[in-house]
Amino acid sequence: MADPIPDPPSDHPTGPATSVANTDREAVVLAGHRGDLVTVVDALAASEPSVRAAALGALGRIAARAPIDPDVVPDALARALADPDPTVRRRAAAEVARWAATCSEPTGAEPAGSEPTGAAPTPVVDGLLGRLTDDEVDTVTEVAAFACGELALDDRTRPHVVAALDRLARTHADSLCREAAVAALGSIGDPAGLTAVLHGCSDRATVRRRAVLALAAFDDPAATEALRRLVADRDLQVRQSAEELLAIESGETT
Repeated sequence: MADPIPDPPSDHPTGPATSVANTDREAVVLAGHRGDLVTVVDALAASEPSVRAAALGALGRIAARAPIDPDVVPDALARALADPDPTVRRRAAAEVARWAATCSEPTGAEPAGSEPTGAAPTPVVDGLLGRLTDDEVDTVTEVAAFACGELALDDRTRPHVVAALDRLARTHADSLCREAAVAALGSIGDPAGLTAVLHGCSDRATVRRRAVLALAAFDDPAATEALRRLVADRDLQVRQSAEELLAIESGETT
């Protein structure tokens, strides 16, 4: 799976308005550390995009530390994924990934033998799908693809996400977006995603490195055959990964 992508530095011009926005942003960050949910929720509707983005992170921080209404975070993320500002949309996608990881962690209060937290709410999934298919900013699409690989998907949403990632992996002009899509398909492991992963095995080196690792998720002769071809790849990392996965598949390593 692709590594989480850090939040971008601010590129807003300096000036009095920016100074005020920075002060507001700092206040929201502090509110997140202090558990001040009211201030953070209010900041989600701030006029300044950097403040709205900071509020998303602060909200996630509060939710990870204390029990709050379970609908607050997914509702805020779903709205932010449709924000007019790409900085907020990108932050929202990154926070979806962090939120999904938090949801999947055991709390210690679950009954013995219980399943992990259920599938991601439909509005969050739909919000990510919009960023995969309609966003004009590649950096937003890239992080959205990564987030898709972190979500727990049910039988209704999984085919739509896999189909969108398939198109992204095979047709997107930006290699970072293709790379993130291939990695997400490997993380999801749905058989319908294998074709796009195999396509990634013939892409540029950075995409091939993700694709060869993604093949490990598929129990299919076509995946094994691709690994055998990739042991002769011109890229050292691709060759090494293919050799290691074939050794694991054949039982040569433990």
